[in-house]
Amino acid sequence: MNNVRTVSDTKRTFYNLHTRPINTIYRRVVEELMVEMHLLSVNIDFSYNPIYALGVVTTFDRFMEGYQPERDRESIFNALCQAIEQDPQRYRQDAERLRSVAKGLPVQDLIAWLSQTSNLDGDADLQAQLQAIANNPNFKYNRLFAIGVFSLLELADAELVKDEKRLTEALKAIAAGLHLSDDKFSKDLELYRSNLDKMAQALVVMADMLSADRKKREQRKQQSTTQVAPPTSNE
Repeated sequence: MNNVRTVSDTKRTFYNLHTRPINTIYRRVVEELMVEMHLLSVNIDFSYNPIYALGVVTTFDRFMEGYQPERDRESIFNALCQAIEQDPQRYRQDAERLRSVAKGLPVQDLIAWLSQTSNLDGDADLQAQLQAIANNPNFKYNRLFAIGVFSLLELADAELVKDEKRLTEALKAIAAGLHLSDDKFSKDLELYRSNLDKMAQALVVMADMLSADRKKREQRKQQSTTQVAPPTSNE
């Protein structure tokens, strides 16, 4: 008997947990992330790790930036994790742990740790998890893991990720240390940054459309008020 959850199962669970409608422009983002997380969760070679968690959290927060009503964002994120039978708090906490590490290290030290040429002092658990990734020949590389790595580099040195040469060198060193494909790293991150730009442009267009719609409503209201005014009598 096949008990593997399907994408439909995950979507059904999500919409049972988060019952409010999702703004159209964001619905595709949420569903694509949901499907990506689902497919990884049912893959036999996939195992959860904090860098993947940071990738999930970063992707969600970046693409859901500006979402209204703002209070729904946490509900959507929680439902996203719970739909694949994961704990949203674990994702948030692990992401925050890694963010603290990245902010507290010079970027070269961070790269050395991620590429396994030096150890991380003060957090034996993170050190062990990274070593487990490097030593696992069946590690299931994924786009969200790459985004987690990129986020760490960005937090440690925002200028490094804007410099293609330095970023490429860093990704090559990290990929070599973790026995991953630097070509996949680069392609996935290129797509991620491109999608961020497209989302930002779409939000600008949406804001312009909302503004234009608001002006039209105000004009119609003014016209309606003018037409309702009683006519002057000549008698």
